[in-house]
Amino acid sequence: MKTYYLTFLFSAFTAVLFGQESFSYLEITRQDDSNSVYFVPDEQLICEKWDLLAQPNFWKQVMNLSPDSCLINVAATREILMKTSFVEWQKQSEEEKDSVRNALRQTYELDSAERLFVTSGKNHFYQIEKVLPSLSKGIEIFEREGVNPWYAQSILLIESPGKIQYSSVGAYGPFQLMNSVARTYGLTVNRTIDERKDFEKSAIAASKLLGLSCIPSARLILERNQIEYNENDLWFKLFVLHIYHAGAGNVGGLIDNLKPQKGGLELITTMWQSEYGGFKNASQNYSQVALASNLVLEELLYQSCQNIYLCSNELFELHEKLSHAKN
Repeated sequence: MKTYYLTFLFSAFTAVLFGQESFSYLEITRQDDSNSVYFVPDEQLICEKWDLLAQPNFWKQVMNLSPDSCLINVAATREILMKTSFVEWQKQSEEEKDSVRNALRQTYELDSAERLFVTSGKNHFYQIEKVLPSLSKGIEIFEREGVNPWYAQSILLIESPGKIQYSSVGAYGPFQLMNSVARTYGLTVNRTIDERKDFEKSAIAASKLLGLSCIPSARLILERNQIEYNENDLWFKLFVLHIYHAGAGNVGGLIDNLKPQKGGLELITTMWQSEYGGFKNASQNYSQVALASNLVLEELLYQSCQNIYLCSNELFELHEKLSHAKN
């Protein structure tokens, strides 16, 4: 495993101290490489106990599991009931598969109508370390465009830009933009040219989509439902990601239908188990995967830098002083 040196970017914290628009992130330098990469931490992942939820922990396991294995899990909660060979599972008839599912329902005393999913491993897709250089570029572009770079980091971790390919609905590029969206935000997409594959142009378009559409739509949806929010809260950012993936119409309809009394972790977890229009399983999963991939990223970096972090208390104390000064 590579070793990294992590240092706070003082310019970001200084900007916060003096009330300028800025975002906090870390600079990461490999021991065997002079090039730096950037990383956006979020302390709320741990202090609000998002890391203890079953759903992101389920996806963490999926990200570390090879594609020849699979997890049989409860659709609504992502509780894992059984790990087995995906190859052998596929060889079974539908009747044999149903027999296994029914046996699991009886063993775990589940309702006969409880949906069970079979999810294969995806460690061939979620290769977090290979995404690090792209994170740096995305973070830099989003900050330049005035959009919280956490969004760039999370979207890139979900979409894994090292494997640029078309989605089942035609989205393409490192930020998985649809044709119409890409054109709306200045990209050329026609039979001979598709600028969605250009990282910088795609990142700029994605930042505009978030800054001019997704985030304002999140505000409108929450305000019309009289839900208080802070745009720096993790749950708000996850809410915005749902709009990025499913669209404001689907998310707005879902919230109007749910009629929640407040935001926070409870709202997001309720969305994970709710459907409306085009907001279905893939949309429910989107913020779950965002949480899981950010947790995997933090674990990767913190584990390889533990000793260095222990020697960096002064930096953390400075961060605390700057945060208090802002408040």
